[in-house]
Formats: sequence, C-alpha cells, structure tokens
Amino acid sequence: MLDDANRSISDVRFLDCEEITAAGADLTTRELLEATDAAWCDIRLGTSFGGKAVLSLPEASFWDVDSIAPFKRQFENERLGWKLSCLYSVNDRYGGVKVIGANAFNRNLGLPRSTSTILLLEKRTLRLLTVLEGTLLSARRTGSYATTVMDLFTDPADRLSVFLFGTGPTARSVIECLDFRFGQRIDEIVVRGRSSQGLEALLADVCDRTTIPVTPASDNARLPSCRVVITATNARRPVFDDADLHPSAVTLHLGGDEAPEEYLQRVLRTGLVVCDDIQTVSRRNSQSLALHFSRRGLLLEQVGPLVGIRELSRPGRWNVGSDCPVCVTCVGLPMLDLYVAQASYEKYLANTQSLPIPPA
Repeated sequence: MLDDANRSISDVRFLDCEEITAAGADLTTRELLEATDAAWCDIRLGTSFGGKAVLSLPEASFWDVDSIAPFKRQFENERLGWKLSCLYSVNDRYGGVKVIGANAFNRNLGLPRSTSTILLLEKRTLRLLTVLEGTLLSARRTGSYATTVMDLFTDPADRLSVFLFGTGPTARSVIECLDFRFGQRIDEIVVRGRSSQGLEALLADVCDRTTIPVTPASDNARLPSCRVVITATNARRPVFDDADLHPSAVTLHLGGDEAPEEYLQRVLRTGLVVCDDIQTVSRRNSQSLALHFSRRGLLLEQVGPLVGIRELSRPGRWNVGSDCPVCVTCVGLPMLDLYVAQASYEKYLANTQSLPIPPA
C-alpha cells in the first residue's frame, strides 16, 4: 500500500514549471478551482488541517548594506515584506510543507517578490514524494479566494463590477478565477496598479484570455460603483478611503495594510467581518484587520470572536443582507496549497505514467 513512500530519497524528483508544462500537467482553471473547492470542504469537515509559521526580518538591517541603501526611497509606499514562512498541512492522503522566501527588493534583481517551494509527502510515513516549484501554484491558489468570497457574499442574481488593486501574479489569478466562474455576472474588472508598467503588463497578459472586460484605472474614481473590491498589494498604508467605497461593498484583502481604520470601524459596527482563519491572521499581524487591534494593545485572536468576527474555515450559514458591508481578510491557508500541489502532482503522474498515486 505504501510502496511509493518506500522509494529512496535519490528517486525524489524536483518538478519545476518547465517539466510540469512539458508533461501537459499545468492545472486548468477548472482543475484549480476543483482542488480548492475540495480543500474548503475538508477544512470545514475538520479532515484537513495545518499551520503556519512566519519569521519576519527587520527592514532596517536590510538597508544597512551600502550598495542597497540608495534603493530605500523606492519603498516609501511599499513594505519589503522580508520574511521566511513555512506552511504545513495534511489531508487524508498527503502531507505538505510550503517554504516561502519573500522580499519586494527581489524585483530589482529581476526575481519574483516571493519564491515558494512545496514538499509533498505520503501521509502515513510522512516521507517525501516530490518537490514542486510552488511560486505559480501559490499565486493561483491565493487568487481563488476571489471566487470563494463572490460565492458566499454576493447575490447570484446580481450583476456587478469588481475593483482590483494590484497587478502581480495573484491579481492575474483573481481575474482568471473570476472570469471562469462568474464571467456571466461581472460587467467589468477595474484594475489599479502601483506602476503604469505593471498595469500595462497585466493588461497585455489577460486581454485575450478573459470574457470580462478588464479596464485600467489611475485613481479610485470608479471605486464607488464597484460592489466587490479586492486588494492584492504589498502596500504600507491603505489604498482607499472609506468614503470611496460603495456603502455595502464586499472587500477581500489578500495583501498588506490596505484598509483604512474608518472602514474597519464601520464594518465592525454595522456589517460582517471575516477571516479565513482568525488565529493565523492575528499572528501574522501584517494586514489591516490584525493591525487594527494590535495598535491598541489587543490581539485579534482574543477579541475577534467576542465582537462577532467569523471564519471561512468554519461551517455555517452567512445570511448576508444586500445592504450589509462585508470585509474579508485572508492570510492564505496551507491546506489550499496542499490540494493544489496534490492535483498538480497527480496530473503529472497520470500524464507521464511515472509512479502509482498513493491510495486513499
């Protein structure tokens, strides 16, 4: 039953993007969302679970190097996000560990802001099966949160527009996932980026691959007409004002300190506030909701349940009214990475007839 896990460590393969693509094992959008849907089902049943550890490094020490110090002015409005993270999880067949190294300065070296490596393990023995290049998989699973939030917190009968802050890989995945699952309901996706170059690159990348019109924006003038707002940035400070928003907007925060205090106070008082996992968002303490409490000497994980903050990872009904503002903050659950990596690995094996898939 566990023959696959009995292989020598020398038999373990590193599957990079080129090898997966050559094998025809890239996940389609349908396959990606089927994997994340399965993850959410098992998370809520309690049959898949995991944790996250983050080591944040002090930015001041990064700028101490003389050759790097002159670049500091580039990051007045953006966090370096210099950190080493480890996400670990299991389901009924596999274990997974994702290691992430991140620093926004990497872009000056022609590198991605963050790089992810995923170790996929056989669950019973927890021996290594394969190592996957996980940067693209990670961005795609993060973008899938947009479909989860649309599904839970918008009326299926409503047509609406979406405002998206960010132009990186996660933003591309947001557009991909929304177009696949909600193309008939979304009139337009308005995108605002940190730079015109990033915005132009995103538009060029998605223009021939989406049915939803994607419109560039240089300011927030279109924000009041958009019922769904998604932030996927590395911002140091909020990217909108509360007065900019539609009064009952649904906001999804996937990046840094992107939402203003006035907005958080209003939604905590009159609407619905949600995390994918309260404890994980609290302990990361880099997003607006967690910072709202920590700046007051409080912990989100202690106060959140007392003030009615809920979790996507828990089963239950939402019953959101059409005039209710909704604020969702997501840190990225490791179980989603596991299911996407599993789907990619199993598709690779099926296409190459390499090795048997571990039985359920």
